[in-house]
Amino acid sequence: MRISSLLVLILAFTTRALADGLPDLGDTAQLALTPQMERRVGESIMRDIRLHDADYDDDPEASAYLNVLGNRLVANSQDARQDFEFFLEKDPTMNAFALPGGYIGVNTGTIVNAQSESELAAVLAHEIAHVTQHHMARMASNQGKLSTAALAAMVLAVLARNSQAGLAAASIGQAGAITAQIGFTREFEREADRIGFQTLQKSGFDVRAMPAFFERMQKAGRLYENNAPAYLRTHPITSERIADAENRIQGLPYKQTPDSLEFQLVRAKLRAEQGTPHDALTRLEADLRDKKYSNETAARYGVAAAMLRAAQPARAAATLAPLLRTTEDPMLVGLDARIKQASGDESGALAVLQQALVRYPNNRALTYACIESLQRLGRNPEAAAMVDEQIKNYPHDARLYALRAQGYAALGKRLLQHQAQAEVYALQGSLPAAIEQLQLAQKSGDGDFYQLSSVDARLRELRAQLLQEKKDKQ
Repeated sequence: MRISSLLVLILAFTTRALADGLPDLGDTAQLALTPQMERRVGESIMRDIRLHDADYDDDPEASAYLNVLGNRLVANSQDARQDFEFFLEKDPTMNAFALPGGYIGVNTGTIVNAQSESELAAVLAHEIAHVTQHHMARMASNQGKLSTAALAAMVLAVLARNSQAGLAAASIGQAGAITAQIGFTREFEREADRIGFQTLQKSGFDVRAMPAFFERMQKAGRLYENNAPAYLRTHPITSERIADAENRIQGLPYKQTPDSLEFQLVRAKLRAEQGTPHDALTRLEADLRDKKYSNETAARYGVAAAMLRAAQPARAAATLAPLLRTTEDPMLVGLDARIKQASGDESGALAVLQQALVRYPNNRALTYACIESLQRLGRNPEAAAMVDEQIKNYPHDARLYALRAQGYAALGKRLLQHQAQAEVYALQGSLPAAIEQLQLAQKSGDGDFYQLSSVDARLRELRAQLLQEKKDKQ
């Protein structure tokens, strides 16, 4: 995992030998980075990922599932009070990584290639342990004077894909120093395995998934040799780690843990999005025909999703229709609405979404889709009212502010449009862009006294915040 590479990179910056022992959980008194500082570093990196990473995947259905699963594990972790955010990266390789402060990225390929929900949970539990055990701060504390800015720069260098920044950062350390400290990073990996295993067990998942996952990935590494999956390149699996995992399950009673329908549906959706539309459809139809699936409903849902992607909405509707009669799930409803939209039936799509929101009033994906449908139908006042109500419940949702800005643009309300877009940029961490939007709002010429006063006040806040951020970086 990318966290492993980060730990090695930090070691390359270390000028003295590391201590042999590891501090106990929660012993942060001697750390160079406090949990609050770790969180700020993580927030800074996440802002950069959301703004500039083309592979950042904000699919609301898959992201919602990932966070439900992740927070189930967090509730049984070493520190259930820690805030976590789990996010997706559009990457077919199997990989996951932890950032400081509780941000955990998961490649879509990890979900697609997981043989069970317990395997995916095992990966997340391991990453959660890296965070709850403060591995970042514990490593940094051995250097003593590592600043949050320096740590953030190193993290970004490791995450940079094929970039000159990443290569330059990696070249700073001496190969000998890195090699000498590899054993220490393996201690962190073993600790994350142990703590992650406990979290997996407490959360009710099949703990046998952990050694099974390790063994499968080790075999994949032998098969691919130098072109090993990203998971192995950044997170090498040793025979010792496999043996440790197998020893932990000795004597434990067998417990069959069925996968959730949401796991199966999300996995099918992501499979339908891999490769070209034609290849994805051909692959999924073959699996369905040959009964290569663990859940038929999810397999048929995946085929319907692939048909829609291949611009075959009529076939997609016919494939999905039997599922809608037998299974209630918001993801099926969402696909039904998308099929109707692709077929030119926007009113039908809206009716489906509005009815579904009666059953699933807190489903964010359905809410976004309903607002967008209202806007496409020109029912902007209704859409605006819905956005306003949602923002009361989710005041930090940048997507809602973006929908608000689109609605005001359609209504010709320029001041309110720029004001809403400013909040989008502010929530994404781009304060200069947010300030520019508020300045445009001031010049729009269509706001009343109270609206202009609100814009002026917010502009002063953001300018002060930007000034403080610049001081913090100095």
